Amino acid sequence: MSNTFYIPAVNIMGENALNDAIQQIADYGFTQALIVTDPGMTQLGVTAQVQGLLDQQKIKHYLYDGVQPNPTVENVNAGLDVLHTNKCDCVISLGGGSAHDCAKGIALVATNGGHISDYEGVDVSKKPQLPLISINTTAGTASEMTRFCIITDQERHIKMAIVDQNVTPLLSVNDPSLMAGMPPSLTAATGMDALTHAVEAYVSTAADPITDACAIKAIELIRDNLHEAVHNGSNMQAREQMAYAQFLAGMAFNNASLGYVHAMAHQLGGFYDLPHGVCNAVLLPHVEAFNAKEAAPRLKDVAKALGVTVEALSDKEGAEAAIAAIRKLSQSINIPSGLKELGAKEEDFDTLAENAMQDACGLTNPIQPTHEEVVAIFKAAM
Repeated sequence: MSNTFYIPAVNIMGENALNDAIQQIADYGFTQALIVTDPGMTQLGVTAQVQGLLDQQKIKHYLYDGVQPNPTVENVNAGLDVLHTNKCDCVISLGGGSAHDCAKGIALVATNGGHISDYEGVDVSKKPQLPLISINTTAGTASEMTRFCIITDQERHIKMAIVDQNVTPLLSVNDPSLMAGMPPSLTAATGMDALTHAVEAYVSTAADPITDACAIKAIELIRDNLHEAVHNGSNMQAREQMAYAQFLAGMAFNNASLGYVHAMAHQLGGFYDLPHGVCNAVLLPHVEAFNAKEAAPRLKDVAKALGVTVEALSDKEGAEAAIAAIRKLSQSINIPSGLKELGAKEEDFDTLAENAMQDACGLTNPIQPTHEEVVAIFKAAM
């Protein structure tokens, strides 16, 4: 069976990447850009910084900065209105995963028509999206370079997973200078999101040597840099290394896919409007404890990448060591200890489990749990 490896055509990384990216946009010949971002980017002045660089290149730009932390169908529709009114020929997403996902939804519907919910599932669209340039300001989601788009349907209280090669950005940008202002809590949450991507890709049934290499290197970089980035956010070396780590983790899961940590985290985020990275961080050790029945050798590799000496350990012991190391890292960066702290309620777990199992269709978890086992994992994570 053949494998397909998805990645944006161009990826600019490192300090001053933003300046190079704006020049690249001009070189593409785009003249009317829709900027999709959130109010925080505008308040911090980052939006104005990008607008100024676009002005220098004589690229007209129009702003939609109403993106919510868990972008909604309404956000996509509002951005589309701005795009159509101004006849934009490209979309620029600015921010973290929320801005990128919202922009993907806008760009996809702009060329394919219909409603964003029409594209829920895998490779549903027929046409490439409007060209998308994703300027990243966090180190975690990797949405700036993936074919994944997560949009909240508030009416159904779920997160729709759109996995489509046509939502892959044309150009991704990771400039660590744009990440320097991330508060510790966001740095921690997005960093654990990246770790989850790497671990789920490594234990995936669709893993291959390329995704394995990306996942393990991402875990090693997170091991060496996340704690420092959280507790000393001005350390630009740590910020840059975390940018590379999350990008590598994105390369891994963009091609090996994800598992039940994400399937369950999506439901928590959609149901309670919770931060995605925090949900992942709380669930990761519990899901991997379940997966260890099948994936213990791979989890032993994860333990080694996290800095554990594993040579004298059995596969089972190695898996347990990986889970312990994940917990230790989470605690060191002040991730909540359980779902109870996030406001989750046990009476909702049947519904959340049912939705998670539907969301997990097409994902590549090493074991396919029953409904009862998913509920049990939710309970264990309380």
